Amino acid sequence: MERLQKAKLHAGLWRGSCYQLSGRPASACEARGHTDHHIRSAWTSLPTSLDSPRFSNISQVNFVACQLFALFAAFWFRIYLSPGKTSPDVRHALVTIFGIYFVIFCFGWYSLHLFVLVLMCYGIMVTASVSSIHRYTFLVAMGYLTICHISRIYIFHYGILTTDFSGPLMIVTQKITTLAFQVHDGLGRRAEDLSAEQQRLAVKVKPSFLEYLSYLLNFMSVIAGPCNNFKDYIAFIEGRHIHAKLLEVNWKQRGFHNLPEPSPTGAVIHKLCMTLVSLLLFLTLTKTFPVTCLVDDWFVHKANFLTRLCYLYIVMQASKPKYYFAWTLADAVNNAAGFGFSGVDKNGNFCWDLLSNLNIWKIETATSFKMYLENWNIQTATWLKRVCYERVPWYPTVLTFFLSALWHGVYPGYYFTFLTGILVTVAARTVRNNYRHCFLSSRALKVVYDVVTWAVTQLAVSYTVAPFVLLAVEPTISLYKSMYFYLHIISLLIILFLPIKPHAHIQRQPQTLNSVNKKKKD
Repeated sequence: MERLQKAKLHAGLWRGSCYQLSGRPASACEARGHTDHHIRSAWTSLPTSLDSPRFSNISQVNFVACQLFALFAAFWFRIYLSPGKTSPDVRHALVTIFGIYFVIFCFGWYSLHLFVLVLMCYGIMVTASVSSIHRYTFLVAMGYLTICHISRIYIFHYGILTTDFSGPLMIVTQKITTLAFQVHDGLGRRAEDLSAEQQRLAVKVKPSFLEYLSYLLNFMSVIAGPCNNFKDYIAFIEGRHIHAKLLEVNWKQRGFHNLPEPSPTGAVIHKLCMTLVSLLLFLTLTKTFPVTCLVDDWFVHKANFLTRLCYLYIVMQASKPKYYFAWTLADAVNNAAGFGFSGVDKNGNFCWDLLSNLNIWKIETATSFKMYLENWNIQTATWLKRVCYERVPWYPTVLTFFLSALWHGVYPGYYFTFLTGILVTVAARTVRNNYRHCFLSSRALKVVYDVVTWAVTQLAVSYTVAPFVLLAVEPTISLYKSMYFYLHIISLLIILFLPIKPHAHIQRQPQTLNSVNKKKKD
């Protein structure tokens, strides 16, 4: 029991495919001498985050070692096994073998869960009809992931004393369902019923077993992601990825006389520098302001409201560097292999952000809840949009938030966060639609609007995501009571008393050829 409580107290806070990199945090609360029975009993009641894999020190080293080895392997793969020198089948086979080895190295026999899910869903891929392949695959993949989440929390001591394999399983679930929907679009729907993006990504031939394994288990993304599209991945393996992206942006009009061969080295170095800065911030800022402070007696009972508001913001800011580290490193690994080229920007510079999972500058300067979410965990947000938001006929926002919570795990804190997120999203959209135009008449008013909305957005995000890292019901309620549920109350008042613009739901529908033809007839 002592070991279990200690593990819970020292647990870092990761999301999706991120992994804890530190040992015991140096708690600022403990340094002030405010840690007492209240915080110990509250925090030891917290389970660890499922989407925040927690490892022993050896497993942490295994993860970092795998990612660093993957980085060097990616350079080697791009230089010595380029498409001009090696056949696609050999490239598929090698990235799959490396990926399987990494998974077994990090997770041991728990990696069987990953392989079982992949094999089950491939069985569905080859046997199910194209009209229902996406439904069966989605139910099996999400069902298996949910069972693993539940079993690790409520059977295996909240996942603390067992290796956490849920991160890679979550990434594979995204890829499996993405591919199933794209096969359905390519083989089971008419072209005129698809949006332009769905047509571009539609898969018109079912993948071979080797292609399927390579897409899901390649060493560049099997450990830490991110999710990507099957057609982009196959183009990368076959050597068409960069040229296809250049043709999309019409490279001749961008001033290039010959088809260029962009190198990812500069982008990789830049991202590795960002990774190093994030690691340093994690080892300093995150350790100084751990989330344990949010259930400290000083914070809950003694600090005034303004102090709590500011301190909550600081603690939530301090929790970000670990995500920045893991996602940026994963992006760098893919780029090093030559995957992730997205085209040419307006200044003629090559862009390697096709697989980027976050935009740090836009996150830190976001002036709306929507802008913040669009630049945080980008590939997961894209997955949610493509498999849920654009496809469900009713309540797209609510169902998308629910799917996101279910994918992350079954901790109560996740559902507090996503239910609060629904309220805040609707309220923020309502305020924006009703009042933003009033501040566009002059530059000064626009600056005032941007500053105010930036501050409100950052505080709202901190308030909303706090349960996500607290995980359990008791500390979440304790935190929100100390904050007087202020954002819940304000959001409800806005929704009740301000008119909600009815066009938001219509805008989310992807434009299809049928819809275009209907508009022309009208």
